[in-house]
Amino acid sequence: MFAGHVGVALAVGRAETRVNIGVFVTAALLLDLVLWLFVLLGLESVTIAPGFANTHQVEFIFPYSHGLLASVLWSVLAATVGFFAYSRLGTAKWVAACLIGAAVFSHWLLDVLVHQPEMPLAGASSPKAGLGLWQSLPVALIVEAAIVLLGLFVFMRRSILSRRRALGLSVLCLVILAATVIGMTIAPPPPSPFAMAGSSLVTLIVVCALSFWLGTVPHEAQA
Repeated sequence: MFAGHVGVALAVGRAETRVNIGVFVTAALLLDLVLWLFVLLGLESVTIAPGFANTHQVEFIFPYSHGLLASVLWSVLAATVGFFAYSRLGTAKWVAACLIGAAVFSHWLLDVLVHQPEMPLAGASSPKAGLGLWQSLPVALIVEAAIVLLGLFVFMRRSILSRRRALGLSVLCLVILAATVIGMTIAPPPPSPFAMAGSSLVTLIVVCALSFWLGTVPHEAQA
């Protein structure tokens, strides 16, 4: 899931408009950023199955990025960083921190919905969760599209972005959704796990950077 994570970030970001929406997008994508970095470092792995052309699914061993225990720890870490980063918000820094942590943990909740039972509760050998919605790909894509469109709608109802930046963010979300559909349907197999990790990491970084840029608002609008 890719677009769905961004959709949840937008919905969460509506609750605290003084935090750049790029923060929530990065938080919602944090586990994947960690995953692909760890794959490149050899700490986790991804296997491109021979039947990829038909299923467009890969197999993961990712206890440090996508395990339930690890996801809780990443969420707490992100919330802690947010708490100190937004100390200027006064008592609202607690709200900002909790929202950032919730955005991080939402990643695990959405992924457990679509992945096969491969998401460990703790270490690599622990019991694994996964409801496998990707086995019904049309349904999974409809659900993901609904999440991102609903998140975009919710965010825009209270957005303080300029019209141009709001339009840019909307276009970005639609491009992400299109990329998700293409990646899960007609995209060719990646040449290697390493190439997949590298391209995925770069894509995520670009999306986060664009979200930060588009989410920038004048200081007077944040007051």
